[in-house]
Amino acid sequence: MSTVLITGATSGLGRYVAFELVRSGHLVLAHGRDRARTGQLVAELRTEGAAEGFVADLARLAEVRELGARVAEAHPGLDVLINNAGVGAGTPGSGRELSADGHELRLAVNYLAPVVLTRALLPVLRTNAPARIVNVGSGGQEPVDCADPGFTRGYSGMSAYRRSKFALAAYTFTLAEELAGSGVCVNVLHPATYMDTAMVREGGITPWNSVADGAPGVLALATRETGSGGYFDGTRPARAHEATYDGDVRERLTAVTEQLLGS
Repeated sequence: MSTVLITGATSGLGRYVAFELVRSGHLVLAHGRDRARTGQLVAELRTEGAAEGFVADLARLAEVRELGARVAEAHPGLDVLINNAGVGAGTPGSGRELSADGHELRLAVNYLAPVVLTRALLPVLRTNAPARIVNVGSGGQEPVDCADPGFTRGYSGMSAYRRSKFALAAYTFTLAEELAGSGVCVNVLHPATYMDTAMVREGGITPWNSVADGAPGVLALATRETGSGGYFDGTRPARAHEATYDGDVRERLTAVTEQLLGS
C-alpha cells in the first residue's frame, strides 16, 4: 500500500479522496491550512485507517518548502503526491488578491505552491519509484501572459484561475519529460465540472456534479499505472489547452516561474 500526501484535504474533493484512500488501506498524509480542521479530519480518518496531519498555508511559499521538508523527514516512504489544494475564481466581481509573498493569489496557490512542493518531495519520490504525482487541474485553461504573470492589467478572477490551471498543466508535461525513465510518473486531470464545493458556490455557480463524481479520476491516477505526461477528463484521456503542448510556451513559462520563485 502507498503513502499518499494530499493537499487541501479538509474539504471538498480532497476530503472525499482522503477517506477513499484510507479505506483502501493506504497511509494518508492529510494537509490542511487550518490546524483545528486538519486535526478533526485526521481524527475522523483514523477511525477508518492510518492517517497523519500536516498544516501549512500554501499562499506562503516558505511554509510550502517547510511542508515538503517535514513530510520527507517523517515519511521517507512517500510514493504518491496529490496536489489538490486550490483557490477558486473568488466571488463575482472581486478584485485582484496577493499571496503573502506578493504573487497573484491564484497563481501562487494553484501553480507556484504545487511546483515548490513537488520539487521538495522529488528526491523522496524518486527513491520510492514507481511513484506518482497527481495534479488536480481544470478544464478551464487560459494561457499565462508571461509579460504580466501577476495579472496586473485587466484582472478577472475567473481568468486568473484559468491561467493558474493552464500553468499547472504545462508544468505537468514539462516535468513528465524531465522525469522520463525515473519511475516517477506525473499526470494532470480535470476531475469533474463545477463540483459541489465551497470554491464553486463562492463563485456564484450552481454545482453540476458532486465531489464523488470527481474522485474516480484522482484515485485512478494515484493508485494505478496510467503512464506519464497525460491529461485526463475524469478517468478518460483528453487534451489540455493546445498551447500547453507548445515547447516555446512551456520554456517561457519555466523562465517566468524561476523568476517568480527567485531561483
